[in-house]
Amino acid sequence: MSTPKLPWHAPLFVALQALLPTRLLSRIVHSLAHIRWAPLRLPFIRGFARAFAVDMRDAANPDLASYPHFNAFFTRALRDGARPLPSDPTALCSPVDGTVSQFGAIDGERLIQAKGRDYTASALLADDAGAYLDGDFCTIYLAPYNYHRIHAPCDLELKGWRYVPGRLFSVNPTTAALRDALFSRNERVVAHFDCDGGQLAMVMVGALLVGSVDTVWAGRICPPHRRRPSDFVPASGRFARGAEIARFNMGSTVILLASPGLLRWDKGLQAGAPIRMGAALASPRARTKDGPSSSKSTNDPKDA
Repeated sequence: MSTPKLPWHAPLFVALQALLPTRLLSRIVHSLAHIRWAPLRLPFIRGFARAFAVDMRDAANPDLASYPHFNAFFTRALRDGARPLPSDPTALCSPVDGTVSQFGAIDGERLIQAKGRDYTASALLADDAGAYLDGDFCTIYLAPYNYHRIHAPCDLELKGWRYVPGRLFSVNPTTAALRDALFSRNERVVAHFDCDGGQLAMVMVGALLVGSVDTVWAGRICPPHRRRPSDFVPASGRFARGAEIARFNMGSTVILLASPGLLRWDKGLQAGAPIRMGAALASPRARTKDGPSSSKSTNDPKDA
């Protein structure tokens, strides 16, 4: 896939973000998104839906005027059957609607952010990344018009989670192409799970004007935007494939990390292509009597 040409103003847009009071802006937007006063709420919701061509046909409630505030509209539920799961019960599915930014093998502990830019799993997790060395990863970007709830990609058992403070730079493709170690610099919530045959980490990355993450197991984790990371918080819970586990109260990015030998990417998966929650993302690798196959995956989508 060829690298899209960036607009002339892209470096200026990225540099400007470093000067913005991003946490303050996030708090302001969070407050505005919960205003219930109809003269402000309704134009905000309708204007956003029109500007971003939001498709409400899949929403459980398609009536824009009925949402009590903007955030309720933004995190709207889907109607039953809107996101069917893969027919193969062992297949791993996409946890979100979005665009596949990058996917493939973790080279030691290095992940690809964009062409010519990478970062490390340990920096992303803010912890020892030993379980994921030479494993696999997939980065999915959620645009403002996407559905913003996050679901279990397979049957999962929660081990625990960690809050990692950071900046709130935009995570759109332009910023990802120009700012080093973007995902390991931004505020994020890291959750670790056991699954059949291995381990999965899910990293929910905050972004410009996007500083609010709710989880099923801990409720709202941010805001407030803290300056110090939390310790690893042991937690438990079982989630069936497709079950809701979290939501962004604006758009952002989700990164999946899988332990080595666990997954084989779906042949139809392409970087830069849209994907919907529930679409096939990967299948389990062949198991031996001692565990997952040790064959190494590839960063080349042709071989996925």
